[in-house]
Formats: sequence, structure tokens, C-alpha cells
Amino acid sequence: MSAPTPETAENSDRARTSLEALRTEIAKAVVGQDPAVTGLVVALLCRGHVLLEGVPGVAKTLLVRALAASLELETKRVQFTPDLMPSDVTGSLVYDTHTSEFSFQQGPVFTNLLLADEINRTPPKTQSSLLEAMEERQVTVDGTPRPLPEPFLVAATQNPVEYEGTYPLPEAQLDRFLLKLTVPLPSREEEINVLTRHAEGFNPRDLAAAGVRPVAGAADLAAARAAVANVSVSAEIAGYVVDICRATRESPSLTLGASPRGATALLSTARAWAWLTGRDYVIPDDVKALALPTLRHRIQLRPEAEMEGVTADSVITAILAHVPVPR
Repeated sequence: MSAPTPETAENSDRARTSLEALRTEIAKAVVGQDPAVTGLVVALLCRGHVLLEGVPGVAKTLLVRALAASLELETKRVQFTPDLMPSDVTGSLVYDTHTSEFSFQQGPVFTNLLLADEINRTPPKTQSSLLEAMEERQVTVDGTPRPLPEPFLVAATQNPVEYEGTYPLPEAQLDRFLLKLTVPLPSREEEINVLTRHAEGFNPRDLAAAGVRPVAGAADLAAARAAVANVSVSAEIAGYVVDICRATRESPSLTLGASPRGATALLSTARAWAWLTGRDYVIPDDVKALALPTLRHRIQLRPEAEMEGVTADSVITAILAHVPVPR
């Protein structure tokens, strides 16, 4: 890692200020949900993807739309349904009668920020059409790979309580998401704030009228990602991350622990969080802060543990309490 020049440091500070301003802009449309907003910013910095889980009506879709409105990036939305086909996401070849040739018609995945709404409502064949896009940042149609725009982020939403007619995401696809963010119900005060805003004329379909404006763009993200790449990680911190992930593989409550991909993801998100908080090195608290959203979807509970009320979050929290913290 090279030492940052004054110009690089200035660009880094400017990018951090721009990304911190995202919170203010999103708050004009979404009440509360600061952890979810932070998670989305971390995912942007790590070039990762986000799965948002919450009951209907907690502003999951509005949150992503507000993020898109706060960024000078192209965004598209796909409502996943049981009859959605893979080509409806990736695009397809279309026959042109004028030229007597097939031309590629791009699907909505060709964008910077893709909102995959209710991703668990579409069959596995269509869900898997996103796998290549999320991992390789390209789609292959008729044997031809087609690169996706940069930056590219998939923000998918799912409902955790209504499983009739849904297709739960398989482990292979869950592992492609950098973070799984839970969007909880608001507190009483926050809910009163929501009602007050609506009584005053707030329209969630018109974010511009709410004053949401772009405050960051692709250049800010590029500068921020370069700065995150220069965040140093000590051998002790790397060992701490590995110990946490290895502990999940040995937990009696789990049938599946975090893979090495999960360990690299945790290290990446910890580095992004360290940079967001103004440091160029990672401390154990950075790892702890991102452990739940980074690992909760990468582990699998034993049925008997689930029946006893054990949750993925409670297992990870217990592991964090027992794994020795480097000094």
C-alpha cells in the first residue's frame, strides 16, 4: 500500500463528506433506518450487493429509491413475479425485420443500481439469472459476454414472513450478497414522524418534491474505493476475522458456517467502515460492527436449534463474545 499524497487525501475527504451527505438526503424520505443506510453505503464502497429483509410496509423499496435519487447514477427497478423470465432481467436477442439480423436488447440489469423487488417471488431459474451479473459483472447471451456498467449494485428486497408462493433463495445465491440488512418496524416516535410527514403532503412516489437531490456520484465512489483500498489491516485483525468465521463452522447450533468468502467479505466491510469513521486502519470494533450483516445469511441453523428459538444473529453475537479480541 502506497502512502496517500495530499491530493489523494483531499479527494478521500471530499468523497467521505459526499457519502455522509447521503444519510441526510435519504432521511428526507425515510424515517430512521440508519443501519440500513450505512449498510448500503458500505456495499457501494466494497462493490458488493445487498439483501434487504423486512415485513411489508417498512420502506424497503423507498429506501433504495431514495439512495438512487441521492446518487448521480442510473437506476432501474424489476418487480419479481412468478412468471418473470431470465431474459426479462438480462435482455435478449431481437430480430430486426429491416436488417434481417438479430440485435441485443438490453434488460434492466444494465444499470448502476438495480432494485430487485421481492426477489423471492420469482422461480430459481430467474433468480439464477442474476448470479453471473452479481459475481462476474457481466451477462452472457447467446454465448457472448456483455459487461455491465460500473459501478453496479443489486439491492434486493424480500419479505421474511409470507412464504406462500415464494422461492427461498438458495445458499449459493445468498452467499453472493455482501450484506443482509434487516429493516425493522419503526419505533413509536418514528412512526408518528412518518404519519406527520404524510399528513403534511409527503408523496413517496415523488422524491424530488421531498427535496431529495443527488449529492454524490461515480467520481466520489471511485475516490472512496481507492481510499478504502489503502486502509491497512494488521495480522492480528486478519487472524481475528478468521477466528470468528472458524468459530461459526464449529458452532453446535449450525449446520453450515461462514466460508472463506465470508471471511474476505467481513474484512472488506470492516475496512470500509473504518474509512467511513475517519481511520486508515482497522480495529476490532470495525469487525464487530459489520459481523452481523456480513455473516447472518452465510450460516445455517440446525432445525433443533431453530425450534428452541436460536437465531443466526444470536449465534454470531455469542461467538463475538467468546472469540478473543486482539490487543
